[in-house]
Amino acid sequence: MSIEYQDCTFLNSANALFISELFAKYLENNATVDSSWRQYFDLLRDDVKVVNMDLRGPSFAAQTAKIIGAFDSSVSKKDPDRATVASPQQTDSALDLSRDSLRAIMIIQAYRISGYLKANLDPLGLKNSNLHPQLNPETYGFTKNDWDRPIFVNKMLGLETTTLSEIINVLENIYCRSIGVEFMHIQDLAQKTWILEQIEQPRRRINLTSSDKRFILRRITAAESFEKFLAVKYVGVKRFGLDGAESLIPALEQILIRSSQLGLEEAVLGMPHRGRLNVLCNFMNKPFRAIISEFLGNLEYTHQTGDVKYHMGFSTNRTFDGINVHLTLNSNPSHLESVNSVVLGRVRAKQEQRKDKLRQKVMGILMHGDAAFVGQGVVAETLELSELRGYSTGGTIHIIINNQIGFTTDPKHARSSFYPTDVAKMILAPIFHVNGDDPEATVRVAKIAAEFRHKFNADVIVDIICYRRFGHNETDEPRFTQPLMYEKICQHETTREIYIKELIKEGILGKQEVDNILAEEKSYLVQEFEYGLTYKPRKVNYLEGAWSNLKTASAETRGCSTGVDIKELQRIGAKLCDVPKGFNLHSNLNRFIAARKKAITTGKGIDWSTSEALSFATLLTDGFTIRLSGQDSQRGTFSQRHSVYIDQKTEESYIPLNNIQEKQASYEAINSPLSEAGVLCFEYGYSQAEPNTLTCWEAQFGDFANVGQVVMDQFITSAEAKWLRMSGLVLMLPHGYEGQGPEHSSARIERFLQLCGEDNMQVVNCTTPANYFHVLRRQMYRNFRKPLIIFTPKSLLRHKMAVSKIEEISGLTTFRRVLFDEKLMCEDNEVKRVVICSGKVYYDLYEERQKRGINDIVFMRLEQMYPFPSKMILSNLSRFPQAEVIWCQEEPANMGPWTFVDRRIEDVLIEINGMYKRPQYVGRPISASPATGSAIQHTNEQAALVDKALTLNIK
Repeated sequence: MSIEYQDCTFLNSANALFISELFAKYLENNATVDSSWRQYFDLLRDDVKVVNMDLRGPSFAAQTAKIIGAFDSSVSKKDPDRATVASPQQTDSALDLSRDSLRAIMIIQAYRISGYLKANLDPLGLKNSNLHPQLNPETYGFTKNDWDRPIFVNKMLGLETTTLSEIINVLENIYCRSIGVEFMHIQDLAQKTWILEQIEQPRRRINLTSSDKRFILRRITAAESFEKFLAVKYVGVKRFGLDGAESLIPALEQILIRSSQLGLEEAVLGMPHRGRLNVLCNFMNKPFRAIISEFLGNLEYTHQTGDVKYHMGFSTNRTFDGINVHLTLNSNPSHLESVNSVVLGRVRAKQEQRKDKLRQKVMGILMHGDAAFVGQGVVAETLELSELRGYSTGGTIHIIINNQIGFTTDPKHARSSFYPTDVAKMILAPIFHVNGDDPEATVRVAKIAAEFRHKFNADVIVDIICYRRFGHNETDEPRFTQPLMYEKICQHETTREIYIKELIKEGILGKQEVDNILAEEKSYLVQEFEYGLTYKPRKVNYLEGAWSNLKTASAETRGCSTGVDIKELQRIGAKLCDVPKGFNLHSNLNRFIAARKKAITTGKGIDWSTSEALSFATLLTDGFTIRLSGQDSQRGTFSQRHSVYIDQKTEESYIPLNNIQEKQASYEAINSPLSEAGVLCFEYGYSQAEPNTLTCWEAQFGDFANVGQVVMDQFITSAEAKWLRMSGLVLMLPHGYEGQGPEHSSARIERFLQLCGEDNMQVVNCTTPANYFHVLRRQMYRNFRKPLIIFTPKSLLRHKMAVSKIEEISGLTTFRRVLFDEKLMCEDNEVKRVVICSGKVYYDLYEERQKRGINDIVFMRLEQMYPFPSKMILSNLSRFPQAEVIWCQEEPANMGPWTFVDRRIEDVLIEINGMYKRPQYVGRPISASPATGSAIQHTNEQAALVDKALTLNIK
């Protein structure tokens, strides 16, 4: 980096503004300025028109650069014989003094900006430690003869008049030892000034007592002993050990100790599998005997499928200096960083449960690997959520376990930035790099991070630069790909060994005390190992706290009446149609509200939007909160919802759903950022912690869910089976073939149905507003929670036939899993064909049947595809054993529900007929793409499949 780096950045700190203040005073009254500075400013005024310069304004940095340039040109013009670098004979002049001060300040600012690049951060010494030119005094015109000359720096670094030698010594100690700080990119002056004070002012620095240092040693000893013990007992067994990063354990302890002093009551943690077992034992206090039992093949609890031990979560209570803190380590699959937003969603829900408006009682701590942090896009999505109204959690502490390697991939092949932390600069987060072999420095950084998060409610990054003593796992041979790195690691002392030498040198403890600490830890592990051999895993009650009123699903809990009294529906509906006096509503919304009011008053023509609003409103008046997020979800992608009105003159908002009655729950509709995976993870995490909120994520189009496929595969559909964690999350995925091209046609129904098993979720494709009303209410009134996937319509939002009567959502009505033609035009034995379908295609079939006057074909609508309603289908199809059965869908044969429903319908038909019989398929042929991009071709295809479904003898 060249000297040009200084011109717009080096004076951005508050501590560097004293030159501008001095110059401002000079302009007001030059007698108030020291004579040496007055001479300097006199020279500047001869060459630069500065009288009207706003030296306190945002352009100050650029202006100051002009002043510096003007100074050098002034000197050379007035005294051509003077060199750029002052000679020893000139050091007493005012110009030399002022120039020395200015250049010294430039060096100080350079260290603040770039000192971390020179810091001693790599335990293995693999990084190039060449002096960076912006940190070299010669870059600024100093020579070897200038190091001991007095320089005025106006109390910067706690110094007033000092020498270059002392300045560099102080800067090296602050910025270039075991801690490297990146903070000058921060635009918030208060944050930047606070960090500056923490690291530069001696009174702010953390002084560790002998007791503190013994504590650190004990925690490192526990971490190292844990890994060594398992390595001996279970040779070659995967444990993804923390070896090389043991400083993480005292760092986590320090974060919780300091945060609890500042009011923290609960923390939710997310982390990958490396070091997870160590964290569980030595930080979460999970009994070592339970971990041993898992190595023997016993799960902590017995249930459907489970997961490997280094993916499991855990909850516990810990006490720090008499303050109780509840800790939750979230379960996490191998897709490492997806857990980030899940954790933050849980934190947000827990903050609201505790009415933690300041977001100080509950905090998220996320641990990352260096390769994953920079490589996974969901990390950037999570960071982006940090300051948004609907997603902020008051700041997260991010800890990167920087192994300086991926699985087998070197950083130079894994990222374009020098450090993996550069992605965090997108939210202007401070970044603290620290040498993992210096546990005291790691603890100091952890304390600063905790205090920064508390003070500013903002994210902070701690990058623990360490190494991975073994391969990616304990069965891997790392020398295949990194022979030089692992040659160094083999010769490198452990963090504990290095720290012991330092403590003995300091006289903190002797060898006997060191041996005693180690012996105590080994004794504990041996004893716990013996207990673990006969340890009986406990039966976990995972329905605790907010979940205590819920149960696991059973056949007896499926039925649920969700109708509402008609008078109550009309009362609530009237409130939904109210608009405050003086509110400047968009003219088109007057028609929208009038149509809604008419439908509710007459009880006829209730459309999707009105049905949804009534469902939400009745849940709110019953005490259930509602959280709806997604891209443009307040208005609705198809301009159908309008749950938030915007004043056309002031842009103030009015939310009818929050103004139904005095005592009601709250409705929150959030227009999310253009993110799917990150936001969907967040909402899933929220639903994990809060069962009494209808938590909904709406895709702008159904295919947008593709970007969140990892969330569905590894969390939403499998968490209950793997980790015994329920979720009532609702996914709203607009789906339907209207000639809008490949992507905006399909929500990939087949993918969700393929994931169905072990009663893990519900998949519905409603064809009536009434059924939509009921399925939303059913989600909250059952005494269990399952994820709900709703394939919502697009054209049906305003289809003249896709409306319901108020009687269909009132009284004892409920969600209907199968809808059947209730009025047949012929006798049962005259029915020639039963067409089973799902979703929008029903209306195309119905209209064509009416148009053709067909009487002997009946329709059955499969409103719920999973759990598959076999008994209900059996009951209806048994009436027509003679009829052929058709499955009709809009999607290609290799997509949509066909490959899921065919065998299940076949089983029903075999039971009816006592012999093999299967349904016939009608729909689009097998295709690589979900749909055509031609509207004309779409119309022709749709007409052809409808015709085929209604035409006899289709074989």
